[in-house]
Parts: sequence; structure tokens; C-alpha cells
Amino acid sequence: MDLRSLISSFPNSAFNRWRLNFILHRVIPFNRPHRLKVIQIDDEKCRVLLPYRKKNLNHIKGLHACAQTTAAEYASGLFLLNRLGFKKYRIIMKKISAEYHYQAKTSAVAEFSMSNSELEEKVLKPLESEGKVYILCQIELKGENGDHFSMVTTEWQVKSWDSVKTKV
Repeated sequence: MDLRSLISSFPNSAFNRWRLNFILHRVIPFNRPHRLKVIQIDDEKCRVLLPYRKKNLNHIKGLHACAQTTAAEYASGLFLLNRLGFKKYRIIMKKISAEYHYQAKTSAVAEFSMSNSELEEKVLKPLESEGKVYILCQIELKGENGDHFSMVTTEWQVKSWDSVKTKV
């Protein structure tokens, strides 16, 4: 299964959109109960839907804080995997933090974007010279009507598999 080719056909095929989400639910079982759904992924952006459903709610019937951070982690991590691939580089999350701005009473969309030039400047060039790099990603979660629910920041370590000292 070539993730990159499946993602490249994502915008053109409803079947491939369903297939990608189906496969991601199987290979990342921790996220399956949330029913996160990739609604857009390309070379500059990843958008993930966090549905307003019982398993994602807190005690006051809003989207749970941890569900929001999970959706944000999913969006930024999937974007990086799509752009960098998982055969050459290992990505691992170093840190995650969140600020909550508005009570989430509808489904939310987590969106992360990075331009090609940013990726080249902040990730690919430093990787060539330093062997590993830390990437700070800011992911915004908004509701169906545009309410800004939260801002999540993830820090990812990207390292060449050749530099990894622990066994997989």
C-alpha cells in the first residue's frame, strides 16, 4: 500500500477518500472511536473532521479537550507523513499543547497547512545538514459556523531512519 499514491488520488475519487479513512482507522486503532475523517489532504494542507458525537463529548456536551488535541495531532502528523514519507524519515511527537477559546458544541475541523517553501526551508534543508529537525505546527480547530474552538501546537521530531538508534 503506497500512502502517497492513495493520497494523490484523494480529491478525485469518493471511493479513495473512503478507502484512505478506512485504512487509517485500521492502522491507527487508537483514533478509531473518534471517527476522525480526513476531508482534505494535499501538498499544502490537511483538514480533519472531528464529529460531534457521544464518544467525543465531555460532561457538558461539548467536544472533549482531548478529542480536539487528537484531531489536531492527526492533521499535522498525517500532513508530515504525506509530505516526507515514512520510509526515509521517522516522525515522533515531542510535545503537544492547546489553548481553548470557545465551547465546542458542533463538529470541528482541524486544519494544518505549510507551504512548499516553508517545508523546504524549515524541514528539508535542515534535515540534510543536521540529521534531525524539530517542527512546530499550529493547528486551528473551528466549528461548522466558523467559531474558533481551539489552537493546538504540536512539536514533531523528524529524523532519518539511518540516524535512529532504537530498534522498531
